Amino acid sequence: MSKLPSDSEKTGGHDASPQPGAAYLIMSMMDTTWRMFVPTIGLLLVGNALDEYFGTKPWLLLAGAVLGGAIAAILIKLQLAKGR
Repeated sequence: MSKLPSDSEKTGGHDASPQPGAAYLIMSMMDTTWRMFVPTIGLLLVGNALDEYFGTKPWLLLAGAVLGGAIAAILIKLQLAKGR
C-alpha cells in the first residue's frame, strides 16, 4: 500500500507560515463586524430605552432595529465600494 506524504513533505520540508494577507483578512472581518453590529445593537438599545421612557413598547425598539439595520447596510456598501 502506498504511503501518504506527511505535512512537511507537502510544503517542501518547511513549516507553513501564515500568508501576508491573513492579517488583512482578519482586520477586514473585524471592520465589517463593527459596521454591522454597532449601529444595529446601539439603536435597538436606544429604542428600548425610549420605549421605557415614553411607554410606547415595542414601536421605538422596532424603529431602532430597522434604522440600525439600514445604517449598517449603508456602511457595508461603502466599505465594499472602497475595496474595489
